[in-house]
Amino acid sequence: MLLEKSIPFSYTVKKVKYDIVTIVVIGLVTHFIKQNFTDVFPEMPIAIPAFIGTAISVILSFKLNQSYDRWWEARKIWGSIVNDSRTLVLQLQSFLPKGSEAAIKRISFRHIAWCISLTNSLRGLDPLKNLEKFLSTTDLEAIATHSNKPLAILQLNTLHIANLKEEQQLEIFSHVQLSSVLSSFTNSMGMAERIKNTIFPVTYRVFLHAFIYLFIITLSISLQNIEIIYELPLLVVISIVFLMLENAAKHMQDPFSNKPTDTAMTSISTCIEINIKQLIKEEDIPLPFPPDKFFVM
Repeated sequence: MLLEKSIPFSYTVKKVKYDIVTIVVIGLVTHFIKQNFTDVFPEMPIAIPAFIGTAISVILSFKLNQSYDRWWEARKIWGSIVNDSRTLVLQLQSFLPKGSEAAIKRISFRHIAWCISLTNSLRGLDPLKNLEKFLSTTDLEAIATHSNKPLAILQLNTLHIANLKEEQQLEIFSHVQLSSVLSSFTNSMGMAERIKNTIFPVTYRVFLHAFIYLFIITLSISLQNIEIIYELPLLVVISIVFLMLENAAKHMQDPFSNKPTDTAMTSISTCIEINIKQLIKEEDIPLPFPPDKFFVM
């Protein structure tokens, strides 16, 4: 997730460097044709690229809104996970009798592992990475055969809580409350997976990119009375605005892509680990996940 810090100019340019090269090539080719084949390119009024630019602005506005909605929904999902994580531990401490600290710790550690596993799974990384210190060997063996590792961890906690009820350590009402929290985790995971697996229509981006290049070509033709040393910078500056906005929308539409614009799932998972360990009075409390120069993962 990007922070309120100055984004390096190199990071911005890196995202559009190939587009800048393409714009310069289009400008040079169009200028060459205009100079040598004047009959091919009649004078083009500036109103034509202005009209195309207006249409692109409307389309870009729609795409930015849709992309931001996906990104914001992902952030709300993880906000709910934070709240429900705290609720889970508080309810365990409230509902279970004294002497149940070991059970509370095991369920709590499984939940920390679930947050880490879900983070890795959504980012396309190994969902079992860094789980050894939170899960027992038995638990690791139990979830190894599952294709959906976070779901398998949720199952372990669900069965553990059900077993506590069978042992008369939980009342029916308490069991229902805890089951509701576990259901919220399942819903949050499902919503995150829906965003991850639902691809933004590729044709939309292709057509938008084609319109932007059409705008660049028509703008280059309409600037035929301007010297090339002024035309190229002007063409790049005007066109790059559309391309940068389109690029920003592209990154926001996938909030689980393991990029600087990603949802800060690692930072949120670390925050959950800190909160849970403090609630159960553990000693090895980790430090908050450190941000990079201008973003936090």
